[in-house]
Parts: sequence; C-alpha cells; structure tokens
Amino acid sequence: MATSENGSDNGTEKPGDKPAKAAVTQRSMELLWHTQERPARGPKPALTLERIVTAAVALADTEGLDALSMRRLATDLGTGTMSLYRYVPGKPELLDLMVDRVQGEANDASPSAPDDDWRAAVSILAHAYLHQLRTHPWLLQLNQARTALGPNAVRGLELALRPLRTMGLSDPETMAVLITVNSYVEGLARMHVNEAEAARASGLTEEEFWGAQLPYLTAAMNSGAYPLMATLSEDTFGTAFDHFAFGLERLVAGFEALVDARSAGK
Repeated sequence: MATSENGSDNGTEKPGDKPAKAAVTQRSMELLWHTQERPARGPKPALTLERIVTAAVALADTEGLDALSMRRLATDLGTGTMSLYRYVPGKPELLDLMVDRVQGEANDASPSAPDDDWRAAVSILAHAYLHQLRTHPWLLQLNQARTALGPNAVRGLELALRPLRTMGLSDPETMAVLITVNSYVEGLARMHVNEAEAARASGLTEEEFWGAQLPYLTAAMNSGAYPLMATLSEDTFGTAFDHFAFGLERLVAGFEALVDARSAGK
C-alpha cells in the first residue's frame, strides 16, 4: 500500500513500494542506532534531531497525530519545512523516533520490576504501560506491529523479560505473556481515550449523557422485556469498581495456573 506524507494508505500499491518501504525502515534504524554527533567546532546548529523529536511529541500529545505534519512541525520550531529534512527524511521515520523517545521516558520513569517476583513485575509493567498510553494517547493511533526497534524499545523489552524469565516458560510463551498483558492494557487505555474524546466532542458530562437516556432506559427496564438488565445494581456501571485491577488480577491468576502446572510436570 502506498503511503502518503501523513502516513495514511491511499489504497494503491506500485511496483516500487516495497523497496521504498524497506528503505524507510533502514533510514529509521540508522537514525535510531547511529546518533550523529555535532562537530566540536563551529556555531551550534539552530536545529537538532533531539529538538525536532521533542517538539513532535509535544505536538502529538496536545493535538493528536492528525495535527502532526512536517510543515506544522517546522512552523512550531520557527523554521522552514525543508530544514527538517536535513535531520529526518519524513514523517514515517519521525514517528519511529517519537515512539522510541517516549519508550525511553517510560523506561526511566517506571519502577524497577523485581527480578525474583514475576507477579509483581506483571503488575508494574501493566501500570507503567497504562500510564504511558494515557500520557501519549497518540500511541494508540499507530500500527506498531512493525515499528522500527530502537535502543529504548529493545531496552524496554530487556527490562520486561528479566523477571518474566523466572516463570519457567518457553521463549515463545514468555513473549506471549508480555503481548497478552500489553494487549489488555491497550484495550483498557483505548476505552478511556475514547470516553475522553466522546466527552470532548459532545460537550456533555457523563451525568448529562446518561441523563438524556434515562427516561427511555427506565421505561425499557420497567417493561419486563429485559429481566436480567433490570435487576442489575445501581453501581454496576459506576466508576468505583476498578476494572483495570480486576482484569489484571485475572490475567495473573491465569499465568500462575500455567506456571504451577509446568512446575508439576503437567
């Protein structure tokens, strides 16, 4: 699929697309793993790759990925668009740099997971990832199935795998544990982001939104057509229940059952 400047597919694929996409990945890896040092002599450059990535992350955090373009980024940095291309070839490479940047921040900010307690480690990893997605909700807009792995991403995996190794599972199973936890976190985070976006778009508070539906739902529950729904307690959909903790505890319990079964030779 051919990709436009904003990273979206336009529905067509040309013969040269695959080599071009491979080149994008290669350029991203070069930028991620081979930092270009500033010459010791001469004036300090007005722009640096670090400054560009920092500004891009800030823009995406406040306005989302739809607002991010090389032109808009250049405006925010007070420079010409062509000046950015001296440092980063285009938006696809920039996105890879942004992902690795925020992963580096997450690596440094999250508490160290105990190497000898995989249960505690799973909880720490899950809460840290949830915080990362809430801080940078634009991550949920990206297809990270084939994101270029930079040094911060690889370090994050290294830190995560260290305590999970003590589970005694095979390599594919250990990685599957991490993928399962991350997928669960992404699902809950996406729900929170969607709720916030719906509130922003509608201008309605949670109480106002449900208040508008209440007369109709009350009549439906009193009709006798929905006996199970009608008997649900008032706090069923309340905010007091910690859905995240509940689901995470169930995941850990499932992993624990597998670990115990393996230890018993089953």
